[in-house]
Amino acid sequence: MYEDVRYETDGGVATITIDRPEVLNAFRETTIAELNVAIREAIDDDGVYVVVLTGADGGFCAGADVTEMPAWGDGTEEEYAGYLWGVQNVVRQLRRAEKPSIAAVGGPAIGAGCDFALACDLRVVGPDALLREGFVRVGLVPGDGGAWLLPRLIGESKAKEYLLTGRDIGPTEAVEIGLAVEEAEDPLGAAADLADELLALPAHAVRRTNALVDPERSFEEYCERAIAYQWECVNDPEHREAIAAFGEDREPEYDREYT
Repeated sequence: MYEDVRYETDGGVATITIDRPEVLNAFRETTIAELNVAIREAIDDDGVYVVVLTGADGGFCAGADVTEMPAWGDGTEEEYAGYLWGVQNVVRQLRRAEKPSIAAVGGPAIGAGCDFALACDLRVVGPDALLREGFVRVGLVPGDGGAWLLPRLIGESKAKEYLLTGRDIGPTEAVEIGLAVEEAEDPLGAAADLADELLALPAHAVRRTNALVDPERSFEEYCERAIAYQWECVNDPEHREAIAAFGEDREPEYDREYT
């Protein structure tokens, strides 16, 4: 079904791997189309509770494969917009999903590849990880979400430092500035451990908590939505099981079907 992407599910976790290691998992149009399909598949699968995004051979995504890109200067703005919309939609889908997503970044995450990592809810980085919003270095703007995402994650001033200079963010710095949860020798393994931690929690509460985190929403809008979400959770069987398990000093047992 997939040529440039691997899609695997195990125990409620969908792992989406960009599989072009010969070019550091840089993407072409086929890759983008398949990423969009894979993310939608994970979102729509009721047996998937957490999504992990990574790259083959312990890497991540080095951005666009320029050897595979059309000569856009010979086309129209409408044609280019159609292509760029597809890249943006990878970010769009990850951002809109209530299911938590984790980026396991073991190697270069550059340009749009960096934006794919930023679009995930959590990030784990390896010792060889490198995040770079390097668009200005090649005379472009961050067209895939970086200039919107990065200020919301680390603050406007620090974000502009990386956006305007194209400087690299190494693994240690990524953790220090709050961009990554942790640095690990095996980032995919660490992402799997983090996924297991999320799986051990009431799933509806996790999803709705994820949806509540929206810096664009006013406090009053937040409160209104929190009431609706909290009422849903009060009536959720996993909430009742979590309360019962707490009172009985045992681990909760949730009645779920995993893919």
